[in-house]
Amino acid sequence: MDYFEKIEVNPYEDLVWNIPERKQGVVNVVGGNSQSFRATVKVAEFLSEKFPVEVINTVMPDALKGKLPELPNFLFLKSTESGSFADGDELQKILARGDYNIIIGDLSKNTTTGRAVGGAYENSEQPLLITRDAVDLASENGAEKWLMNGKIVIMGSVVQLQKLLKAVYYPKMLMMSQSLVQVADVLHKFTLSYPIAVITLHGGQILVAKDGKVVAMPVEKSGYSPIMFWGGESAAKIAAFNLYNPNNFIKATICALFS
Repeated sequence: MDYFEKIEVNPYEDLVWNIPERKQGVVNVVGGNSQSFRATVKVAEFLSEKFPVEVINTVMPDALKGKLPELPNFLFLKSTESGSFADGDELQKILARGDYNIIIGDLSKNTTTGRAVGGAYENSEQPLLITRDAVDLASENGAEKWLMNGKIVIMGSVVQLQKLLKAVYYPKMLMMSQSLVQVADVLHKFTLSYPIAVITLHGGQILVAKDGKVVAMPVEKSGYSPIMFWGGESAAKIAAFNLYNPNNFIKATICALFS
């Protein structure tokens, strides 16, 4: 299994030096609905405090406009009657202006928002990390098309990935009962079949996969518990390190998780 590697220490510490001293880059943090927006704001604030990103846009449905202060980098897009993102190309246009994009979730499950994000995933020309319920919504909306977009990073649980594989009738199964090696083998084959990057958690190990290569590290080394890992901050760190280390996904992601 030359495609699978387990590590205990950060072999890519030198990538930390690629983080610039002067602010640069544009990151869009997308998510929220009329009932929930905490994760979106929290991730944008974390990026602003921890990394030298020049512009961080917090992108939410306009149903939240009256509930939040008028700030320059709060962008509100048309919402559905239920208070989540409406269908259309607004989201695609926003993502096109970012150097790196995060769809952090809290999108609410509805068909209209599903079409909006599915189209955004398919047509994104910039790196796009999707996580939390954004993964579930993506699985149900044109996955067979957006999985071919080489700019997408999926940060999801094994259960979420299982649903995604089923949605595209992938011949291999992912299950919680599988061993770490078995999960790594599926991710190996899946990321060879599709130009996709995957981050997941299984058996106390974070797995990072792209282009058939899979690297595992203990979740405890990331400083997060298995529950905290999905809170959003880890996704923000991964996005930031990949922003400053483009075209080096596995190394940048591993470095982010150890940092």
